[in-house]
Amino acid sequence: MSTNDEASTDGRTLAAAMRSVLARVDAHAERTRNGGTPTPEAAGRAASHDETGVPSGPASLDALVACFGLSPFERDVVLLTAAAELDPTTGSRCAAASGHPERAHPTFSLALAALGEPHWSALTPVAPLRRWRIVELDDESRLTTSRLRLDERILHFLVGSPYLDARLHGLLRRTPAPDSLPPSYDLAAARVAASWAATGPYSPRRAELVGGDPRSRAEIAAAAARRAGLGLYTMAAADIPSAPAERDRLARLWQREAVLLPAALLLETGELDREQAAATDAFIESAAVPLVVSSTDPRAGAGPRGARVTVPALGPDEQLGVWADAFAGVPEVSEDELRDLVEQFALPPYLVRSAAAAVVRDLPGEDGPDAAALAWQAGLAEARMGMDELGRRLEPRAGWDDLVLAERQSRILREIVAHVRQRATVYQEWGFAATLRRGLGVTALFAGGSGTGKTLAAEVMARELGLDLFVIDLSQVVSKYIGETEKNLRRVFDAAERGGALLLFDEADALFGKRSEVKDSHDRYANLEVSYLLMRMEAYRGLAILTTNMKQALDTAFMRRIRFVVDFPFPGESERVEIWRRVLPARAPLKDIDPERLARLTVAGGSIRNIALSGAFLAAEEGGRLQMRHMLEAARTEYLKLDRSLTPSEVHGWV
Repeated sequence: MSTNDEASTDGRTLAAAMRSVLARVDAHAERTRNGGTPTPEAAGRAASHDETGVPSGPASLDALVACFGLSPFERDVVLLTAAAELDPTTGSRCAAASGHPERAHPTFSLALAALGEPHWSALTPVAPLRRWRIVELDDESRLTTSRLRLDERILHFLVGSPYLDARLHGLLRRTPAPDSLPPSYDLAAARVAASWAATGPYSPRRAELVGGDPRSRAEIAAAAARRAGLGLYTMAAADIPSAPAERDRLARLWQREAVLLPAALLLETGELDREQAAATDAFIESAAVPLVVSSTDPRAGAGPRGARVTVPALGPDEQLGVWADAFAGVPEVSEDELRDLVEQFALPPYLVRSAAAAVVRDLPGEDGPDAAALAWQAGLAEARMGMDELGRRLEPRAGWDDLVLAERQSRILREIVAHVRQRATVYQEWGFAATLRRGLGVTALFAGGSGTGKTLAAEVMARELGLDLFVIDLSQVVSKYIGETEKNLRRVFDAAERGGALLLFDEADALFGKRSEVKDSHDRYANLEVSYLLMRMEAYRGLAILTTNMKQALDTAFMRRIRFVVDFPFPGESERVEIWRRVLPARAPLKDIDPERLARLTVAGGSIRNIALSGAFLAAEEGGRLQMRHMLEAARTEYLKLDRSLTPSEVHGWV
């Protein structure tokens, strides 16, 4: 049967059910006009109704009765109030039956007098009709004589036009299920669906979904709802009213919707203050319909939680399957290239799909980048989401030729790159991960004064590896509040794990220092913060670098946990000459610029770049070529910033 045929049949059966109820109203009107004795015609109609019984209504009415436990009398009240909206003769018939012309509408008084099997308990606020707002009173202070209205949402449900109640718009959003999920995600969805089917005081119709990111949790919950034959809607716990009366109204409204749609609710908790957390707990405990509580960490609370399901970490094979499915329409990306992507990126399935869509959209003609390069760039773009607010991203443009370092330092930097690039081969293919088990992250300490090239070296390595470079200022991460530093660091590492970005923790001296004897709780927690940072660095799948200006201040116990230490010494005069030669562009209009005389300035590479740039601006402002006098003026400005004075030997023969 087609949908239109079903709607037509439901409409006819609803009309028949309403006519049956209105016949009882007419019979009561006849009795009212005749002093309690019906006419022979009315008596015949009533007798016919009693013999045939109440006609079966549409499937939607049967569902309403079954889901909310309506009695036959309550069912007839629903039909009477529906008739008031759908049958134009209902008003006059109600007025005639009540004996009051002004009551041209259904009332509880009329229902009790005219309908079959009446019972007073149907009028109470805790009975289904009013508890679930199936019908509403215009004036609750006049219980039996006030106009009785069928809730608009219920009316549309009865006539076959389901939708989400308009009062919930803006609070809830529909969450569709993905076409497919990795096997471990699908297993998690099955556990959630099973928790809804369990019964008993310690098996409420709810589940906790923890770990992963909100979108992944939502996809698992949506897949669980699809397994259970339900839709899924998502709501933020922050939107739950803190006032008990408002919260109760919202809970009842949603529970009614969950039955009518039918649907489950995904409640995304996030970080809540104490008042909002209490309101959320109360809302959760009152839920009697399928519910998923979604959070990064398990929820604290004393009530029954249902099943606790953790978003699983996808193994290499599952990740490869996700990438292969997403890039099935991009044949230019080979399996080996997909394996490289899997090795570098730990993206949830929805971000992999987004990356594939970006590649298909941007795939150019023959002269543009190939699909594999675009896939790598798309992976970087998806992985960096969430990192921009936690650190400062530097676009890596410098190459090895831009570094002026001794051979020993350059060799260590290239060795670090090799450790990052070949970790899959060594750890997985050669089996070192199973042997070592811990401390597999690549960690490094860059020690040296300001401007000696620490950040530049990190930029060179990021470009060589094709990774993003994020600079994290540890002085901004460290908090005086106990536990906040670890929370900030956790956010950084969790976000960076997606793409294995190169993390450069600047100003490590803000957190590290000589570990002294523990004298109070602050000393103890400071050591815990350092230990937490090192633990996360050792477990990080990318490259994590600490920078310090005071290597001697670091505790040797901490130093042992760092795999590489690279010293960036203050450049000697020969190194400064080379830096000056590289910092001056070939296209710049130069006149009598002598790098060897400039190298007499005892400044590091960062200051050399500042002086060269400032001198160039001074020359450009004059409209002439860059000369030594411009460099002299720029050097004076830079030395003032460094609280130093130029010496005659440094600038002898410049002008």
